Amino acid sequence: MKKTILFIFCVLAFTGIGVTAANGQNGRKSVSGTEVTGTFRHRFTGRFKGSSSDIKILALGKNRLHIAMDLIYPYRMRNGELMANTGVLDGKAAIMGDKAVYESKQFGTCKITIKFVQPGTIKVSQEGSDSDCGFGHNVTAAGTYRKISSKKPKFGLPK
Repeated sequence: MKKTILFIFCVLAFTGIGVTAANGQNGRKSVSGTEVTGTFRHRFTGRFKGSSSDIKILALGKNRLHIAMDLIYPYRMRNGELMANTGVLDGKAAIMGDKAVYESKQFGTCKITIKFVQPGTIKVSQEGSDSDCGFGHNVTAAGTYRKISSKKPKFGLPK
């Protein structure tokens, strides 16, 4: 009986430690403007190696970010020619801790969450379809992006 109680206690203690450790990894209290600001790139692999999607981010202060996305969905035509559907986004996101959220109802309900996983790496998730976010067919912001530049990004159309 004592062994059974000890076993149950150990299992509960171990489970509790595991839950605490997992919860501790959910997020950081904040990220610096230096970590946030820059250009991040998601590189495609395999048949589409050399293709990429970019996200530009600028810390504005007061828990606000300016974000711009230049996204693609690469594919091959029947004749083997490389093609891509595209998606662009330019707007403001609110940041709390290590997560930034962009929301829009312009084309449907679109919510894009940017998690600053560690310096130089973001994980992006998207709620809403490609068309809800104003993107081309099969285009999504979701994925892991790596910082390719820490320079303050320029926004808008090239002149």
